[in-house]
Amino acid sequence: MSALLEVHGLSKAYHGVRALDDVSFSVESSQIVGVIGPNGSGKSTMIDCISSFQRADRGTVTLAGQSLIGLPPQKIALAGLMRTFQNVRVYEHLSVMETLLNAMVPFDAANWVDALLRTKRLRTAEADARGRADELIALVGLQRYRDAPSGILSYGQKKLVSLIAALMPRPKLVVLDEPVAGVNPSRIREIEQAIARLRAAGETFLIVEHNTEFIMNLCDAVIVFDQGRKLTEGPPQVVHADPRVLEAYLGVRA
Repeated sequence: MSALLEVHGLSKAYHGVRALDDVSFSVESSQIVGVIGPNGSGKSTMIDCISSFQRADRGTVTLAGQSLIGLPPQKIALAGLMRTFQNVRVYEHLSVMETLLNAMVPFDAANWVDALLRTKRLRTAEADARGRADELIALVGLQRYRDAPSGILSYGQKKLVSLIAALMPRPKLVVLDEPVAGVNPSRIREIEQAIARLRAAGETFLIVEHNTEFIMNLCDAVIVFDQGRKLTEGPPQVVHADPRVLEAYLGVRA
């Protein structure tokens, strides 16, 4: 049986310098896979290429058997791959609930006629969206902020809002770009627990992150990048003990 996400031979060069060099990996459904590596190792280029914010020079990317190569980012989102960005993107004047409902607008099947006539289809879609939002707000522990403006939240809480906004359309896979960058240690633990609860509810994640402790605690499998290539991959305990990983990060041989 095929994996949910399959990446084969992904390559990307800038002015002759290889940012990605024949990278292949897969993510199974309901799995959390982490990607780590030193600065400049190709992690960000990889997620930009699979989400089509950059075009790969060659290689294939499939999600649930559907090729994503050549699709624009909005079509990739509609196909079921959502992503977050390292910098938090929330509308600070909107409440958490409003932010989540706003995230559903590009995926809403209702049209202007439904909106004008307040049809049953529109009312059902609105009710479903509110139900989904309440479910996600509860899963990440933000119930007390449901109707509060997002601007009053801490940076870590805004990261959680960004995460659940990506989950609103029930994607097949969510790619998280540095979900705990700039977050204080207590909030990091909250984000870790929230992602674990979401995975228990059936969600699938590919996480790129510099915080190796966060990745090792949370992920089922870890992929290590170095100089544009996949250095190694495997269970966290195996990757953590690999002397090649220590050399990649510290430049010394174990």
